[in-house]
Amino acid sequence: MINFRTRLASAFAVTISLALQVSHGADTPSAPYSFKAISSAKTTPDSQGFIPRWLILEPINIGNQQTENASKAAAHADYFADQLTVVPHDGDKVSVKGKELAWHAVETANYNVNLYYFATAHKTTSANALFWAVTVINCPEEIPNVRLAVGSNASSIWWVNDQEVAGIYGDIQTVVDDGVSPRLTLKKGPNIVRGAIINGSGASDFCARFLDKNDKPLKDFTVSLEKTGSQ
Repeated sequence: MINFRTRLASAFAVTISLALQVSHGADTPSAPYSFKAISSAKTTPDSQGFIPRWLILEPINIGNQQTENASKAAAHADYFADQLTVVPHDGDKVSVKGKELAWHAVETANYNVNLYYFATAHKTTSANALFWAVTVINCPEEIPNVRLAVGSNASSIWWVNDQEVAGIYGDIQTVVDDGVSPRLTLKKGPNIVRGAIINGSGASDFCARFLDKNDKPLKDFTVSLEKTGSQ
């Protein structure tokens, strides 16, 4: 069971008040960018299958690395121990380049996770930064032939159960399902989804969901932040 800290709600109070109505076109949700307090050990995907709950590490300053080769090199560089396997807890800390950075549990009220507001809430910047994001997808049964579908501003690389499955590159805006993995199988029980989002300048955000065998949003799972959590 995750330790839900009162500081989590207060840390993101400023983000809840920062509502920005943005239109993303007819096929994309439109709603205020905001976070909400986490009040339960698990949640569910939203009505369109987007994953709302994540653990995010405070941004690592890496400079502007937006080409495909530079983004891949940035995401695969060694920053802290077990960075491609760890499932952290809210408040865990790592040392990167001599600076202590903390993991924070967040839940977005929108389809996407706004990293600009996340960085602002923690008195840092989303520019020239790499954000690590981790979540746990709990499936009641094995689900074959699904695909991870992601969008990000800007580049991002994604892993499912420690296997790299998707990447999108360039100084781009977030587009729903911009990057889609090959078909894969989600195991019964916990499945780990991990992303490295690499931003150049200005705002940054990401969204992620699974598509079923018919390329419809998958919603038959729960989302938690504990690998050993129940379904």
